[in-house]
Amino acid sequence: MKLYSFFRSSAAYRVRIALSLKGLPYEYEPVNLLLDGGEQHQPAYAELNKQRLVPTLVDGPTVLSQSLAIIEYLEEAYPDTYRLLPASAADRARARALALLVGCEIHPLNNLRVMQYLSHDMSASREHRRAWYAHWIQTGFESFEEMIAPTAGEFCLGDEPGLAECFLIPQVFNALSFKVDISRYKNIVRIYEHCQTQPAFIQASPAAQPDAE
Repeated sequence: MKLYSFFRSSAAYRVRIALSLKGLPYEYEPVNLLLDGGEQHQPAYAELNKQRLVPTLVDGPTVLSQSLAIIEYLEEAYPDTYRLLPASAADRARARALALLVGCEIHPLNNLRVMQYLSHDMSASREHRRAWYAHWIQTGFESFEEMIAPTAGEFCLGDEPGLAECFLIPQVFNALSFKVDISRYKNIVRIYEHCQTQPAFIQASPAAQPDAE
């Protein structure tokens, strides 16, 4: 199994967490999204990933893009490993709702392409870009915090990590990197700090990747 990844990509970070939690070995293939205009645009990589994004997972003849699709594939293709989704249908739906809140409502407004567009095409100042970033992080985290309030234990849905943490932890990492104040989201901060002590999350962290700068 091979994962095409960039150490700072939050979408790739999600998949690394999933692989680590499930204990699945893989080969790490770095794709630098910033070098020479982005290695993701090189023809060889574009053949693998038509969107020219990371991550891409290659598992034998199977080639997959999009982090949620990859994680769902890992869950179905390797059912005898650690389960990322809860047992009940209702809890599985709650986990997916939390993942989609991050993956569809927060991250698309703050990803590299959007920030580059704001900078290069819209001439947005650094101050305005940071304000944009913080607004959408805080708007999304407000909802996330409310959604996990009834269920949070050590993690979002009780005392076992899973799909929700695969999406939440990279987004918190990004928020902290951009110096967004998230201190009022008590459960989110607590869960993030707890995850930083867990081997699977440490192994998947940006700093632990071979292309980390």
